[in-house]
Amino acid sequence: MAVDTEVLIDWFADVGRDLPWREPDCSAWGVLVSEIMLQQTPVSRVQPIWLEWMARWPVPSALAAETTGEVVRAWGKLGYPRRALRLHAAATVIAQEHGDVVPSDVDTLLALPGIGAYTARAVATFAYGKRAPVVDTNVRRVVARAVHGAGDAGPASNTRDMADVEALLPAEDAPAAKLSAALMELGALICTARSPKCADCPIYAECAWQHNGRPEYAGPAKPVQKFAGTDRQVRGLLLDVLRGSEGPVEKARLDLVWHESGQRDRCLDSLLVDGLLEQTPDGLFALPGEH
Repeated sequence: MAVDTEVLIDWFADVGRDLPWREPDCSAWGVLVSEIMLQQTPVSRVQPIWLEWMARWPVPSALAAETTGEVVRAWGKLGYPRRALRLHAAATVIAQEHGDVVPSDVDTLLALPGIGAYTARAVATFAYGKRAPVVDTNVRRVVARAVHGAGDAGPASNTRDMADVEALLPAEDAPAAKLSAALMELGALICTARSPKCADCPIYAECAWQHNGRPEYAGPAKPVQKFAGTDRQVRGLLLDVLRGSEGPVEKARLDLVWHESGQRDRCLDSLLVDGLLEQTPDGLFALPGEH
């Protein structure tokens, strides 16, 4: 069973969210920044930070000229701060090797540091209107239900998932790009994981999940990501100290953020290994490039 491409595209034109990186005048650089920020982070948290970044660093060369420490500081509370370092590295290559313009084809995008299969296809599709299968969690869930009649997507399979979406895309670039955006929006707003709004779905009548009686998902349990007490939380607390300081700090300042010394020191070491912190010759700690 296939989805009605035109119905979905028309639905997206009517109800798609008015997001700044979807504006016609948004540059490919703006789209790339949004895609990196939106990985594992909700739109509501990304939008204000994205607006700040684009006002401050409107082109890749502007970000490339900034210290990595300031980039990490500006990343704020978006989480997974290694993404900030990857974006800085990509901006540097774009500025130096691509005339300060984000490449438009998937293979060249994949050659940029820190740019994976999803991001490369998303930028080619959403910034340049190209035909490429863009598969995220929302799209996988829509395909699982509407096409395969399952309650949810099973374990990810890059080859299978790409082929599923590829089969749905129109042959021409422009409608294919619009459908990619529509599939993602449908999963984000309507075909949600826990409380799907099936009555509002534009493809309700042809949905294989509905025709199958809306069976429950019976596949492998999905891992639940917790945050409290994890190394992610401790790393964030350590970074917060440096983001709020004018310069390098003593380890005693960092020791105050977490009670368990073994976990705290392990997290501090991992931040150093990841290049998110640096240690000065006299034993202080700073954001990269800020000592």
